[in-house]
Amino acid sequence: MLLTGGLKSLLPHVLRRIIRCNRLSISNTSGMAEGYKQANVVILHKSLADDFEKFCRANDGPLPLLYRSQPGDWKCPSLSSDSDIRTDCPQYRVYEHGACTGSLKSLKEYSEQLKDMVTFYLGCSFSWSNVNSTNSPYVEQKCNVSMYKTSVPCYSVSTFCCNLVVSMRPIPESKLEAAVVATSELKEAHGAPVHIGDPGLLGIQDLSKPDYGDPVHLHPGDIPVFWACGVTGVEAVINCRAPLAFTHSPGCMFITDLKNDKVRSSRGVPQVHCISQDPLHFSIVSAEAAQKIQALETLIGIDPGDRGIIHLQHQGELLKACLAMSHAHSVLITTGFPTHFTYEPPEENDGPPGALAIAAILQALEKEVAIVTDQRAMDLNKKIIEEAVQLGILKKPIPLLSYQRESADSALLFLCENGNPGKPRYDHLVAIERAGMAADGNYYNARKVNIKHLVDPIDELFLAAQTIPGVTTTGVGDGGNELGMGKVKDSVKKHIKNGDVIACDVEADFTVVAGVSNWGGYAIACALYILQMCEIHDRYLRRAVGFPQLTKRMDWLLALPSVTKEEKLLKTLVQLGVRSGKTASLEMEVDGLPFYNTHSLMIEKLL
Repeated sequence: MLLTGGLKSLLPHVLRRIIRCNRLSISNTSGMAEGYKQANVVILHKSLADDFEKFCRANDGPLPLLYRSQPGDWKCPSLSSDSDIRTDCPQYRVYEHGACTGSLKSLKEYSEQLKDMVTFYLGCSFSWSNVNSTNSPYVEQKCNVSMYKTSVPCYSVSTFCCNLVVSMRPIPESKLEAAVVATSELKEAHGAPVHIGDPGLLGIQDLSKPDYGDPVHLHPGDIPVFWACGVTGVEAVINCRAPLAFTHSPGCMFITDLKNDKVRSSRGVPQVHCISQDPLHFSIVSAEAAQKIQALETLIGIDPGDRGIIHLQHQGELLKACLAMSHAHSVLITTGFPTHFTYEPPEENDGPPGALAIAAILQALEKEVAIVTDQRAMDLNKKIIEEAVQLGILKKPIPLLSYQRESADSALLFLCENGNPGKPRYDHLVAIERAGMAADGNYYNARKVNIKHLVDPIDELFLAAQTIPGVTTTGVGDGGNELGMGKVKDSVKKHIKNGDVIACDVEADFTVVAGVSNWGGYAIACALYILQMCEIHDRYLRRAVGFPQLTKRMDWLLALPSVTKEEKLLKTLVQLGVRSGKTASLEMEVDGLPFYNTHSLMIEKLL
């Protein structure tokens, strides 16, 4: 028997000949024939072949189709010069009516049955064993790659339905982006990862107990990175319960003669960004999309009121906030700054338009969205939401909620089912131009007037969110006294007028600082659209299964703010007595700046 030493440099046709003669003592083909493509194998009756091909095309992340044979054809001329699929994998599995009934070194005894069967050769991550040492932990530890069943459903076709299977490689955080960039160029070997971070987000409970392959040790600083895996095909075979089917034994691949050439992806170059520490979660976006979102952030960062907000801005916050929202299923929005305490209503008109712009795009993206506001302002906000539906800003009314502190657990009970942190109702909280609690427990407008009597303690929801795994928060503001701006409170105290008193003390995970808070809401809407249109991010969101939802592009586009919609909304706010923040004027202005040629121009620039 030959041992594994030196197999790395052998040519594929030599390796296949050795495997065919049953002269290898190996448990998997990882690291063999370095630089050549390896393939997962599924063999099915010809009556199932068309549906299985459609299943592969619909889930091309885990099942990139390299070749489909004719019935009874044991060769694959486009992949190898001399091969016999009955003998050229180190080990096979036999499935009968969905049950694995045995493992074999050769399928020759089934030659008669194979005459009516079709072989599918599917791309494999073993092909990139020489890419940025992504497989090196397994080579070093002399074990098979860890593979896990997930809770992610594949796109079903006829009898073929199953959940995605993933392979995992531990990657040092400093090498994450290099690994993502390198593998994204290898589409026929599963391409870029489908998840980076906490395995629980894929429904994987214990990394030490893989469903296929061997466990691998993670070193301090390693991040678990998950790629779509061809063993998904094995799960599909099990679930379709075919009378007879064959697959490679996981890890025992067919080695092709094809060089593993990198193909520069038309989707662009991916970037990796951390969007949560608990649970650890990274997202992926193209460099082009990230650059566009950076341009949005720059646009809204001008300071027309000369307040000194440049000192509060941190580059990249808009991108990370929107990546977190893009991954969220349910978002809670809050707004309302009762700065005009001598008027009724005391609210200003900066905040609600931005909140509705965010809500509109979230609705279009089919996420659950709700708004929480002060109890005394419920009727006003109900009217604003009704008008927004009439104006075509919202597709349908948004649930409107209020929050009151009744006990120490009130915030947790509001945010989670039965107050259970393991069952949050919302993944993300957004505060936009919402009065924020200062260090002394009071709420101040920019002129240092305490307006606590008009503000419900919605800050408590943001404080509670910090203790709930999987819930992230964003604060949007333009002066430092808004909910969420606690992240930059030191800069507020140093650079903003009255900052030592008015600075909000409550932090958000991400702070979007804009010249006018509404602009921050418009920018978030535009950024979420950019992310949805980014092929790299879209693929990551759907875990490389199913299809891009580009047919919904027009719905997303129509949900974006426009000059016409925002003009009508501002007129509605004026009619409802909601005043400009700086001047208390009931004119077509926000924060003392005219709508026409200032706010309208900003909307046009963002679009």
